[in-house]
Amino acid sequence: MIDKKLLSLLVCPVSKAPLEYDAEKQELVCRASHLAYPIRDGIPVMLESEARQLTQEEREQLDRP
Repeated sequence: MIDKKLLSLLVCPVSKAPLEYDAEKQELVCRASHLAYPIRDGIPVMLESEARQLTQEEREQLDRP
């Protein structure tokens, strides 16, 4: 679980876009850059080198209303 206030302050270091919390995968997801940043031991790892690219399926799910 990530604090909502912290989430509102964090942005993607690549695109500067807001992030969404994926509780199931323990990641912060950026729709703009299609990257997912891991959360380890409750701490977001906001390094591009640690992020993973979203799959095509994940991108399509994000685009659905």
